[in-house]
Amino acid sequence: QLQLVESGGGLVQPGGSLRLSCAASGFTLDYYAIGWFRQAPGKERVGVSCISGSDGSAYYSDSVKGRFTISRDNAKNTVYLQMNSLKPEDTAVYYCAADRAALFRLCLLPPYDYWGQGTQVTVSS
Repeated sequence: QLQLVESGGGLVQPGGSLRLSCAASGFTLDYYAIGWFRQAPGKERVGVSCISGSDGSAYYSDSVKGRFTISRDNAKNTVYLQMNSLKPEDTAVYYCAADRAALFRLCLLPPYDYWGQGTQVTVSS
């Protein structure tokens, strides 16, 4: 059974850092595009970063470019999202997702077939 499990969320002060993990089971990550999405209270879920293709091409939304870094460890079948210089507006539930068709389109956009349960990130002083 294909499963994604996020971890690493928490409470951090503005300017701080967190690293989110997305551990996959039941499938091999490098055959899928993996996206990180976030949903703030009262707002739609939006893509913030994705990694796609055998070369691990990475993409970022303008709101996180230069502050977030996505990476993939094929040996651990895990994707990471390193988040630096966090701002209060980064507060949201963060989800990772996997999709094979996203390998062939802009991977920051849905739809995605498989989703994790989400992890809360709160940036506050």
